[in-house]
This record gives sequence, C-alpha cells and structure tokens, in this order.
Amino acid sequence: MKFFKIMIPFILVFSICLVVLADDIQETDETISINSEVIDSIPQINSRYVAVFERNSKTFLYEKNSQEKCKMASTTKVMTSLIIIENCNLDDVVTVSSKSANTGGSRLGLHTGDIITVNDLLYGLMLCSGNDAAVALAEYCAGSVEEFASLMNAKAHELNLSSTNFVTPHGLDNDNHYTTAYDYAILTDFALNNPQFLQIVGTKYYTVTINGIAKSIHNTNELLGVMPSVYGVKTGYTSQAGRCLITAAKQNNLDIIVIVFGADTKKIRTDDSANLINYVFSNYEAVNISDLIENKYSDYKNYILPYVIIDKASSELSSRLDVIQYSYYPVKKDDLNSISLSISEEKLYAPISKNQKIAEIDLFIGDKKICTTDILADKDVNKKTSFDYMLFFILNYKNFYQMN
Repeated sequence: MKFFKIMIPFILVFSICLVVLADDIQETDETISINSEVIDSIPQINSRYVAVFERNSKTFLYEKNSQEKCKMASTTKVMTSLIIIENCNLDDVVTVSSKSANTGGSRLGLHTGDIITVNDLLYGLMLCSGNDAAVALAEYCAGSVEEFASLMNAKAHELNLSSTNFVTPHGLDNDNHYTTAYDYAILTDFALNNPQFLQIVGTKYYTVTINGIAKSIHNTNELLGVMPSVYGVKTGYTSQAGRCLITAAKQNNLDIIVIVFGADTKKIRTDDSANLINYVFSNYEAVNISDLIENKYSDYKNYILPYVIIDKASSELSSRLDVIQYSYYPVKKDDLNSISLSISEEKLYAPISKNQKIAEIDLFIGDKKICTTDILADKDVNKKTSFDYMLFFILNYKNFYQMN
C-alpha cells in the first residue's frame, strides 16, 4: 500500500506528459462509422474551426470560425513535408540525432544513430505522423528546428498565409504555433499540386527501411480507403488543439478540401468531415463554365464583331478571348437554371493596340457575378492618316471613272 502511495505522484506526472505530448493516438474506445447518405441541408458541425474549399474555383463553400487563430497539431506536417520536397534530395540518407530520437508524441520509432532516407522519413512523417521523423527532417534540411521553422514561415509568407506562424516541424502545443482553417485550406491546395506530396498523402500502407530493416506503417487518416472520393491528407491531435483532420476528396469534377480543427473527439472530427463531404457532393454540381464562356464568345464573333464600327480605323477589328478564370465552378443544384451570361462592349476609338480590352463576358448565378472574361483585340488597329484618305480617294476616283 505504501508503495502505491509513493508511485501515485509519478503516475500522475506520467499521465500528464502523455496528454501533453499525445498526437494522433488512436481512440480505441470509439467505433467510427462513415455516413454515406445523401445530405440535403448543411449538417450540424461540432468542430470549432472549419472550412470547405473547392480547388477548381478557389472558393469556400462552407466556413465556421475559419479565420480565427487556432492550434493545428500534426497537420503542421503538411508544411514540413512541402518544405522538404521542394528543397531536398529525397534519396539522401539521414543519420538520426538524439534530439530527434527523443522527441515525444506519435513516433516512427527512430533511435539515435539510425540510418534512413529522406523519402522514408517523409512517409513516416505523413502516414504515422512521426514527430521524431519531423525533427530528423528539420535538422537535415536546415541544421536545426529553429532554422527550419524560419523556412516554414518564409513559405507561409510567400503563400500569403497572414494568420499562420510555425515554431516546430511537428506541431506539439506552443502558444506561438498557430494557423486558421482558412489559411490551411490555401496551404493544402498548394501542396496538393506537388505530385510527390499527392502520392505520399494518398498512401494507406507503406514499408520504410531503417538500418536496412523493413518496417510496415499505415496512414492514420481514418477516411482514406473508406470513402472512395477521399485521396488525402493529414490527421492531428494534441490536448490543446483537439482532434484535427484535413481531407481532400474528389467526385465528378468537384475537388474539395475539408479542414476540421478543434474537435473534441475523433468521432466528431470524422463525422463532421464525412458529413461535409457528403453535403457538398449531394448539393453541388461542377459546371463547365469554360464551355459556356467559349460559346458566348462564339456568339460575339459571329453576331457582334462584324458590325463593330470604329471611326477613323485603318483596318478591321479582330479579337481573341482572354484566359478564362475557372474551368469548372461549383453551383448548387437548385441554382443551375439561374446561370446567365452577358456581353458588355467598350467604347472604341482608333488607334487600338493588340491585347487591348474591347469587350467582356460576365457570368452570373442569379444576381451574383461569378467571373469576368475579357475579349481582347487580336492585332493593332491604326488610325487613318492623310495618306490613307488620299489612297482611298484615288482608288474610289479611279473606280468611279471606270464605271462611267
């Protein structure tokens, strides 16, 4: 009995440390089931910070406290992996330091002096959320965790993530380590454009090699391989950040990122993420607005451009369509019949320069303007000179006498 009384303080301290350092540890007492039913209305969302981002149109379809600063736990590793992929040779071999080997929380299971490639460290970072792998990569890339954090913040600045600051490569709780759901949607969208990143976060099982010995690891993302539309991205958990999940899902040209931060349980983050995915795919359709705009431009060339008169122009006007902002745009199915396009013409006077705007095509959903695409002059149109008038007179004078 005396022994247990002596051990109680040590047990309490140990338990507190586990809570503080815990990261991506599975909640074995919860049964996770995925709701695949059609959801007609916006579901009840219990996570504190949420954003749903559509990648083709770069628009937000749902937000809840999306621009409030919060901790992001191991979803930090989205930026960590991006920095490594962009700046390092993935075939390089890393010797694990004692600092890396002694990093707490979720681990790949590295020990001081272990030999492992950068590529395998990346899989250990993103699949089993290894904090030890995060430190090993940071030290390899920048020499120290502090210098690596500077690279992370420089990238955040480059991407205009104005409410984000990094202190560590793993995301264990720190008051100066934070982001927003809004910022992280932008970051994740950028990262998913990288083929290496896309491949890693979409991998369910992988085998790494440490000191020449194979070790099998699996992805902590509970939706990957369960919802057919899901193709990434990353889980996270600390006591202060709560349960976090970033999910990328694609169906019928709708390509979305769902950011869920600050859930109280793994079940809540899973339910919120799955319900938002089902809601978007049930209620939105990706409309090919590129085709709609191209068709409207064809009308302009056939029925408007031939009749454009420019006073004192020395040649006829020709046109081309500027770059269309979106290929596909998410439209609520109830609003599909409210899509309309209009053409507005500019007042034109000679001379006109090549690439000068001569008209625009506006696309609306109801009364809301979604995008504008310019119609540009395809070549210079000069203003008539005295020589042009003289030549015109001579040709017409000659024709007049030939006719008579």
